[in-house]
Amino acid sequence: HIDRAALYRTEEIVGQAVAEALGRGLIKSRDELFITTKLWCTDADHDLVLPALKESLRKLGLEYVDLYLIHWPIRMKKDDTDSIKTLHFDIKGTWDAMEECCRMGLAKSIGVSNYSCAKLSTLLQYATFPPAVNQVELNVAWQQPKLMAFCKDKGIHVCAFSPLGAYGFHWGTNAVMDSPILKDIAAAKDKTIAQVALRWIRQEGATPIVRSFNKERMRQNLQIFDWELTDEEVGKIQQIPQQRACNPTDFVGPHAQYKSLEELWDGEI
Repeated sequence: HIDRAALYRTEEIVGQAVAEALGRGLIKSRDELFITTKLWCTDADHDLVLPALKESLRKLGLEYVDLYLIHWPIRMKKDDTDSIKTLHFDIKGTWDAMEECCRMGLAKSIGVSNYSCAKLSTLLQYATFPPAVNQVELNVAWQQPKLMAFCKDKGIHVCAFSPLGAYGFHWGTNAVMDSPILKDIAAAKDKTIAQVALRWIRQEGATPIVRSFNKERMRQNLQIFDWELTDEEVGKIQQIPQQRACNPTDFVGPHAQYKSLEELWDGEI
């Protein structure tokens, strides 16, 4: 699974890597890859979705993506400055255009990211194609049981970003990797703290999106499928203090669609 977004500005590099892997025979076909990319907020408008996806496909050198996500339930104005100016986000019109991308075969499946239960409920009222995925912040320090239960009930798969706390980012937290509870469980099971954190997500029924530049850690991160956390260990993990780390204060304010983080997350904060 290769998880990208227009915002990350890495689509061309990923496209080159995929082409090279195919050319060298490292993979037999495109079908061996699951590639996700995301619609950025400046293109979150009915008439801009299809052109944005076509541009992403051009950069990726692909005919389709496996999953196309609305990155945030927010629309921003395009300009040449670094300032963020939010506009009214037409959730229905934007989703209609996402569905058209699916009908055209440019996206095998479509979904959302950073959507609360309330925003998912609104979307499901008129969606012909329900979102396949909701990619959200999810880790042992932000477990989101209400959202997890809602998505399970509606058949929406949860994809977890920052599964280890994203402690290398300005908004990240060390609450996962420094958790005494995880350290004790890892020591008892002869696993790494990261493996325990990722296994917990797996047992919750979600898919973690892990970032690493270290080959050994990449290998370790894949070694989470042939063992389980006990009910007692899961119970201990549920005792970890909870706090959302990803809170984009630049997206909210007096002149924005959402006046506060509380409103952006619909109280799920």
